Amino acid sequence: MTILPVTSISTVYNVALVAVDNLPNDMVLIAGIFNKIAEEKINIDMISQSPPYKGKINIYFSIPAENIIKVIAILNSFKIKVPNLRIEIDSDSTKISVFGEGMRDKPGVAAKVFTLMAENEIEIKLITTSEVDISYLIYEKDADKAIKALKKEFNL
Repeated sequence: MTILPVTSISTVYNVALVAVDNLPNDMVLIAGIFNKIAEEKINIDMISQSPPYKGKINIYFSIPAENIIKVIAILNSFKIKVPNLRIEIDSDSTKISVFGEGMRDKPGVAAKVFTLMAENEIEIKLITTSEVDISYLIYEKDADKAIKALKKEFNL
């Protein structure tokens, strides 16, 4: 029996992308930021970090758009410790995830999705992966087009 690389797609609307730039590569500080967000009962979904450069990193994560004001307040409170901290919020996002046990042993799924997005002129803002799923954060206006293309490509 052949296990298909992609067997389902999930979609989460009303997602905000948070970019925290010029952050010192200090795990105590970073843990403090995420602990404050957790204390406010805000769920962080996708997380990505740039490699350290000259002692600084950039962190990107997604949250439910309804929590933007709280997250901005939390991040602004850290500007006392890090005056050059830069915060950007993009509230116009949708997360689309492709899932399949077959991804574990089938290379090229990400390449196929990148190709689909390129062919449909869909910009990808953030990507996270595991062995069996790949999540893409895209502009909300492109969600229906992306879902349609993915369903067609993977016969879903």
